[in-house]
Amino acid sequence: MSKKVSYFQRTLTLTTPGRGTTEITQDIQSAVRATEIGIGLCHVFVHHTSASLIICENADADVRVDLETFMQKLVPDGDAMFVHTSEGKDDMPAHVRSVITQTELTLPVTQGHLVLGAWQGIYLWEHRYQSHVRNITLTIHGNIN
Repeated sequence: MSKKVSYFQRTLTLTTPGRGTTEITQDIQSAVRATEIGIGLCHVFVHHTSASLIICENADADVRVDLETFMQKLVPDGDAMFVHTSEGKDDMPAHVRSVITQTELTLPVTQGHLVLGAWQGIYLWEHRYQSHVRNITLTIHGNIN
């Protein structure tokens, strides 16, 4: 007996506190559970050019602090090489950061849950200093339980 493949889409709207990471694992997990998908995929997409998505260790916050420190050295704010500065010294670096990280993730769904490693969490990484409202679209598809 074949199972019907279903599609669901939902947009999460989050306000970031400014530069840094915000864990969104539970928000996505709740959306997946609400679909009753047994086996499938969850695609996560952030609609912005100065924020990104990462899967990262969720047990020790120092990992994300170290990532931010690394990124500040790799793409420093106010670097004279940047021409685009219309929104401040963190504007172009934020765009570069989102390009070298990622704006989308695709995660497996098994038995109605995201499949993540023991120490993995999903984070929205805000690359601007100021707080911003960010939209993330989830597209979940697969077989209904």
